[in-house]
Amino acid sequence: MKSRKNVITFIVIVIVLILLILPKISLNDDNSGSPNPSSSGREALGINGKIIVTEPLQNKLYTNGTLFGNEEVELKSEISGRIIEIFFEEGKTVKKGEMLLKLNDADLQATLKKNMIREELAADKEHRALQLLEKKLTSQQEYDIALNELNSVKADIEYTKAQIAKTEIRAPFDGIIGLRWVSVGSYITPQSRVATLQSINNVKIDFSVPQKYYNEIKEGKEIEFKLPNTDNTFTGRIYALEPRIDETTRTLLVRAIAPNKNKLLAPGAYVEIEVILENITDAILVPTDVVVPDISGEKVFVYKNGNAVPHQVITGIRTETEIQILSGLNLGDTLITSGIIQLRPGSPVVLNNIE
Repeated sequence: MKSRKNVITFIVIVIVLILLILPKISLNDDNSGSPNPSSSGREALGINGKIIVTEPLQNKLYTNGTLFGNEEVELKSEISGRIIEIFFEEGKTVKKGEMLLKLNDADLQATLKKNMIREELAADKEHRALQLLEKKLTSQQEYDIALNELNSVKADIEYTKAQIAKTEIRAPFDGIIGLRWVSVGSYITPQSRVATLQSINNVKIDFSVPQKYYNEIKEGKEIEFKLPNTDNTFTGRIYALEPRIDETTRTLLVRAIAPNKNKLLAPGAYVEIEVILENITDAILVPTDVVVPDISGEKVFVYKNGNAVPHQVITGIRTETEIQILSGLNLGDTLITSGIIQLRPGSPVVLNNIE
């Protein structure tokens, strides 16, 4: 029995020794192939870099706006009356001064004819009175009465002609006429809508900007704009600003103008606008994902002597993919552009690629 216990004890001791010896053997095998990273320091991380150079940059403001015709008017009659003739076609171009619509003016034409006959009689009477006055056969008073009568008739004629002109609607400028809302024979009043007339060789763009840009938005500044979901980009120029900030929205209303020779832009359309505030020729730009926020501000990592060295930076203009660095980087620095999350101050790094 005692012999059996001794055998069991011997087996247990052998097993324990084996368990203690095996890890050391395995460890020695691992160390024989390559050095232990923990014993030789941290393993270097492979990264990509970018040499810092200056690049051109446009400081832009993004906003939305609405297109308007360069000139736009709703055609209405100055007086009430019945339409006797319409001279325009819907959607066609008309010239300034062209007759568009005529109201019935028969009564005014009769009055004009009557006054013109009166003018002839008054002119004859004034001429005879002048001859008599020159021969001193009548008084100055009698001549003045004849002259005043002639001038009164002439004034009546001018008034009647002015009333006749109100029976006509003429184009106030060159443009494209819209849909017609009346017909021949219709009786219209000054409130009746006849049609619209628009000049769209140039278009106006109205948009609003936050009040903080009040001192940066000036007449003459360029804008770029496009219709939503299109690739065509158009350019314009700011030519007028509302001098007052809107109290409700705290925004400044701005108006620009742009050419529209191909008639691609329609009044009333919604457009996406970029206002070019400043052209910078020597900006330092870095990818947005290399800037790391921390307690003291923002930082980037620079490659130096095989290590990742953090640099505190002050940023400026942001675009969709890049950020302007105002301070913290110098020309010629090698900016680390990959593996940013894994980097720590002083981390050993190896440059795999550089641009």
